[in-house]
Amino acid sequence: MNYRHGFHAGNFADVFKHAILARILVYLTKKDAPLRYIDTHAGAGRYDLAGEAAQRSPEWRDGIARVVKARQPAEIATLLRPYLDAVGPWDDEGRPLSYPGSPALAQALLRPQDRIALSEAHPEERAALVAALGRDARLSIVGTDGYVALNAYVPPKERRGLVLVDPPYEAPDEARQVETALAHALAKWPRGTYVLWRPIKDAREDARFLNSIAALGAPNLLRLEIDVGPVAPGPHSPAPLRRAGLIVANPPYGLIEEARALMPWLTDLLARTGEGAHVVAWLTPPV
Repeated sequence: MNYRHGFHAGNFADVFKHAILARILVYLTKKDAPLRYIDTHAGAGRYDLAGEAAQRSPEWRDGIARVVKARQPAEIATLLRPYLDAVGPWDDEGRPLSYPGSPALAQALLRPQDRIALSEAHPEERAALVAALGRDARLSIVGTDGYVALNAYVPPKERRGLVLVDPPYEAPDEARQVETALAHALAKWPRGTYVLWRPIKDAREDARFLNSIAALGAPNLLRLEIDVGPVAPGPHSPAPLRRAGLIVANPPYGLIEEARALMPWLTDLLARTGEGAHVVAWLTPPV
């Protein structure tokens, strides 16, 4: 695997993904019963935005920096507060001291009774993940292929929780692996909450992906997308991403209404040239 998220940490896609992820975790932790967070492609855990990778490709400037420096309406500030509390302090440029990946976000938002199961197959990324998250009795970190780990992890003994499937999409058949993994996981744990992240680079391929996910026959699939408009190429992004999407299976009650409030604001803020767009819609109807 050649992908290194350090070049892209804190960009618009991270902000979108992590703001939604935080809202789901907030909802799940309202009940006292323990839950399990499962991350199939955990990455390095935290990212130094003052480090070499972020300096060479400072995508955070058009992502998290815009958010923390913006004047937020009261409703938006309330929705973003758990996410931004997990991000932690930032400097005058809007650069966090370190940007939390999804595992660090979950670590910050979950409770002592909850558990966190992480898989990261790349040895260097896994070593960084272990160092970033430190000693935490709630954590389990394995070096197994993420899809193999997911099959072993579900259903969790807590019978409550959230699964994030967030691969780098370097493999040509990655989208099909995601489809297969979701189908198998839903068969074993149909009431679990699953979040699938994807880059949207080709409209035809993405339509095929959406059709395949819908064809699984599962209800309660929520489709969220953000498009920030044209992005100038950079040294580590010759074809920079402008669109990203989430599919949320079995979203918490009220998430769609929160997304309807949050997504237009994020899109307007993060759009590069005023050409942003977003989607908040059911892919399959709720029941």
